[in-house]
Amino acid sequence: MPKIDLATVPVRPGSGYPPPFDAPCAARTRRRLGDAGGLSDFGVNLMTLPAGSWSSQRHWHSHEDELVYILEGEVTLIEDGGETILKAGDCATFAKNTGNGHHMINRSSAMAVYLEVGSRNPQDLITCSDIDMMSGSSDGRFVHKDGTPYTGS
Repeated sequence: MPKIDLATVPVRPGSGYPPPFDAPCAARTRRRLGDAGGLSDFGVNLMTLPAGSWSSQRHWHSHEDELVYILEGEVTLIEDGGETILKAGDCATFAKNTGNGHHMINRSSAMAVYLEVGSRNPQDLITCSDIDMMSGSSDGRFVHKDGTPYTGS
């Protein structure tokens, strides 16, 4: 198994969400470790979440299981059932098609770093819980829940 040189893995800032939904996630970064290692069945991302930033809009997946593992810092996990503090060494999982929207917010004063793992199902539909937005994994476009595209996307 080849070692991945992190210095060669592009750092991708932000979320790709249309405005104004991109603003809370603008400072986060993603390094696609799974892509760098040639993985195709699941994705692994090394994420950084500066103080005050969101991991994503609150969302759930129709066909993709997801896992996060906190490496450094502290985040607040927000789900339908409430809030949970996650610290370094903590892990959370999100089963597909539960309808339980989730995201994390860094409410601390320090950087948080975590791994994000997902199953990459091309049939997956990502649905945002709190806003009028969804995205199909097959094309990655963000659209309104009635299917109309956002202006400029």
